[in-house]
Amino acid sequence: MGDGWKRLIAEIGRFMAVGGISTFAAFVIFNFLVHGLYVTSNPWLSDHPVTAFVIANFVGMVISYRLSRYWTFKHRPPQHADGGRTAYFAINTATMIIPMACLWISRNVLGLDDPLSDNIAGVVIGQQLGQVARFYLFRTYVFQKPVVVHHTHLPAFMHWHDGPETTSEQDPTDSSTSGRVPPAGP
Repeated sequence: MGDGWKRLIAEIGRFMAVGGISTFAAFVIFNFLVHGLYVTSNPWLSDHPVTAFVIANFVGMVISYRLSRYWTFKHRPPQHADGGRTAYFAINTATMIIPMACLWISRNVLGLDDPLSDNIAGVVIGQQLGQVARFYLFRTYVFQKPVVVHHTHLPAFMHWHDGPETTSEQDPTDSSTSGRVPPAGP
């Protein structure tokens, strides 16, 4: 397996871990706001699950950006002056439509309003579809190209040469300079 594939698989793994952490945070906040999460019997947004979903996912989005920027895509510096924040939040906002639509369909078309149905529709199905779209869009538009470390070689005249002088019978290359050895002279 080549380095590109290994890097892609590592990115996907880190992206899934970050997605899991931010989704868990959003899950807890959403369930508290809509269902009380066993803390209150009068949840603040029980009749407004989509609003609660937006609030919860905004918090998850902030967590996700920080972890994505400094861990998942650490080798892909953002190509934007603001560190990619605007593009990142625009992509998150646009792709949030996917789980919101799943939640809306579950509630308004299928008539399911219990916690299990809300979580399966919004968190499991919707978020997973959104994650696929976000991974592609983040890699393509926010964190575009990986930083490739090139070993720069100094021109031969800038290297010190502390060996025997080169004669015509010797190999005209030197592995320490990755190039031709300049002829010795006064």
